[in-house]
Amino acid sequence: MLLDHRELGAWRWLLGGTALLLSLFLLLPLLLIVALSFDSSQWLQFPPPSWTLHWYAQVFADPDWLSSLRASLEVGVSVTVLSVGIGLCASFALVRGRFRGRAFLRAFFVTPMILPSVVLAVALYGVFLRLHLNGTLAGFVLAHLVLALPFSIIPITSALEQFDGAVEDAAVLCGATRWQARLRITVPAISLALVSAAIFSFLASWDEVVVAIFMASPGLQTLPVRIWGELRQNLSPDIAVVSTLLVLGSAVLMGLAAMVRRGASS
Repeated sequence: MLLDHRELGAWRWLLGGTALLLSLFLLLPLLLIVALSFDSSQWLQFPPPSWTLHWYAQVFADPDWLSSLRASLEVGVSVTVLSVGIGLCASFALVRGRFRGRAFLRAFFVTPMILPSVVLAVALYGVFLRLHLNGTLAGFVLAHLVLALPFSIIPITSALEQFDGAVEDAAVLCGATRWQARLRITVPAISLALVSAAIFSFLASWDEVVVAIFMASPGLQTLPVRIWGELRQNLSPDIAVVSTLLVLGSAVLMGLAAMVRRGASS
């Protein structure tokens, strides 16, 4: 049954209103955190009695918060580089390779996205404890790499499957080696997928808290771990400030990812 213009307009208003309500439901907690970061009270209090930037200045002057920020950036950047590099090699094997078990291996690579974080954290903690990697930068990077790899393999394999392999074969016929053809032709052609993989790999490390808690030590804590520890001790607006910065960083990267997807579709 066809809908007339009035009924179609009513459905559009209904769907638009529903989408707006859902967006407000998701955004209001984040906006509340942002408002609390400007709270003049010593404790988290809403509505704030007055507004101030004092807590931002205090966070950026606190060596503990700066140390956690540096740790998060070091781990995130390291994970991003390794995730994209390993994900690219694995994707070439999954798409271009011809061997038994490819389908199983492809499914295995995405299991970190399916397993509960706490289960994976306990397993990694047990293994890394024997290897003496707990509380080390290498342990953090390897643990977060397990979580980030699916975010590289999925977009890169999808891009490789859509890329015409005949172009690569033509480069080989013209005298290039197989790896020269891949590096000079295929990799630039899937650069948008690589950028997307890098963004989501960084976000997977940047926002991770469960696995990070198991990997942390008193001298090495990422921002989410320190936030968790501060929440157990006090409810200072410092927590809202750092949470706001985390949300802002994630929002910027998600916006960049949206621009990359738009560029890929156009």
